[in-house]
Order: sequence, then C-alpha cells, then structure tokens
Amino acid sequence: MARATHIKALALLPAFALAGLTMACGAGGNGSGGTSQPAGGPAASQSAEIPAVAKDPALAAMVPQAIAADGKIVVGQDQSYAPNEFVDEQGKVVGFDVDLGNAIAQKLGLTTEYQNAAFSGILAGLGAGQYELAMSSFTINSERLQTVDMVSYYSAGTSLAVPKGNPDKISLDDLCGKNIAVQQGTVQVDDLAARSQQCTSSGKPAINVQQFQQQTDVNLQVQTKRSQAMLADSPVVDYAVKQTGGAVETVGQPYDAAPYGIAIKKDQGSYAQAIQGAVQALIDDGTYAKILAKWGLNTSGALTKAELNPQS
Repeated sequence: MARATHIKALALLPAFALAGLTMACGAGGNGSGGTSQPAGGPAASQSAEIPAVAKDPALAAMVPQAIAADGKIVVGQDQSYAPNEFVDEQGKVVGFDVDLGNAIAQKLGLTTEYQNAAFSGILAGLGAGQYELAMSSFTINSERLQTVDMVSYYSAGTSLAVPKGNPDKISLDDLCGKNIAVQQGTVQVDDLAARSQQCTSSGKPAINVQQFQQQTDVNLQVQTKRSQAMLADSPVVDYAVKQTGGAVETVGQPYDAAPYGIAIKKDQGSYAQAIQGAVQALIDDGTYAKILAKWGLNTSGALTKAELNPQS
C-alpha cells in the first residue's frame, strides 16, 4: 500500500527545498540507496522514451481555464520514491508517475511542471492552490477522499525485504524484536505499529521500527545490514532488488493491495473528470502498459478502469 501523509514531516531537514540535489547524490542517482547499477538492470528500459500522445479536444475542453491558461499543470510530489518519482543521475525528475503525468498532460493539450515537496504538505498545498495536481504514490482512502478527489491508476501492496540470503530468517509473521526500517509517513509505519502491539500483547518484545525521511535511506539500511528488514510499497521494493543487484531480496508475497490515486482539489468543475478520462484513454491506447513496462512495474497491479473516488 502506498504512502500516508500524516507523519512524514516529523524530521524534515531545514534545507528540504534542496532535496532533489540531495537525493541525486545520496541515493547514487538511481533511487536505490546503492552506488552502482547492476549489469542487465533496468537502465536500458528506463532510457526508452514514451511516445507523445495526441491531444483529446473533448477532454482538454474540460480543464478549467485557470489551469489551462499558462499551458501547464503544476504537480506536487515527493521525489524520493523510486521507481515512481525520483531524481536520476543527471538530476532529471523521472519515474512511473512522471511518465504517466506527462502523458495525461499531453492528452489534455498541456505540459507538466513537477515541484518537489515534503510529502506531508502536498495535499495541503493542493488545497491552497500551490499545486494543480498531486501525483506521488498516494493510496486512496476514505480520509483523503474527504478533502480531495482522487483518480485511481495502479494497485500496489506492501512487500517485506531483507538483505541477500535473509541471514536473520525474517518472516512477516515474526517481526517481534527485530529492527525494521521504514519511511516516515507511510502506511507501513501504521502496519508495524499494529504488529508491534500484537507482539507486546503476546508477551514478546516490540518491533524496533527505524523510521527514515527518504526511502533511499531505508533501502541503504537493509543493503548494508544495519536493519534486518524493511517494509515498503511493492513497486519500490521490486525496484530496490533490481538496483542493488540482488543485495536486497523479497520475502513472501505483497499484501494489502490498494489503488494509488491522483489527487485533485475538489469543486473544480469537470477537471477531475478530465483527469479520469485522460488516464482511461492512456489505458485504452496502450500508453499506460508501455509506461508500466518501462519501469518494471508488476502487471498484476495494472488497472483496466480508472475510477474517480472509488470506495474500498
């Protein structure tokens, strides 16, 4: 399941505005938290350009003039979550969400401007008019639907990852007393809190939840064996496995799958319907599948229908 918003900003650095530069250096440029790209890894597919899509005049006409006037959609996102949104070795913002966001904008006859932000502040910024769209691996849930409209575009679960060979024999059913790394503000933090409560209620030691501001730091913790395991969104874990050349591996299968959603400020006429229509058009014309393939996302999470404000 994707990231939550309510606690991620607890340890924001004062220089967070420079986070894009920090990630490009600290994460080795590829978002994995490692320092090298394995031979035969996803570099070749990631360099592939997604063909531009044609404007749909009917969908474009649904975009409010206040948004369309300058020819671009300003998108808020936290660019530390490879392969969904991150900064590559050339300092360029890339990822699944970025390619899909670009294609959505093209379908509406517009371009995109991605603004890096603290994850916890993105939806507030959307509500305040700072952004015109929020696309940053948000899980759709009832709490968010009270404040924003959301269009579904992919279903992701939570995965458990460990150092190669699983030296501590970690399993999802027995995390009590273990050092588990996780990104601040994610639903995985809540998951671990609930599991830790079960541990202590059964007379076992609590889980030592090690929270980090960026996912790249979480990946590095496991890769260097400073943490015994980590929990993260399934696409993020799959990407980390590839980028570390197998220094990190998954245990078991993803669980608690839920859809990612593109967030739109409420009460903007037919704008949300325009975004929904654009996503559906990209699914129907095959662009969506090409973007999934480029970033190595599991097709089991692919959607055939983009829904506006789906209820769980």
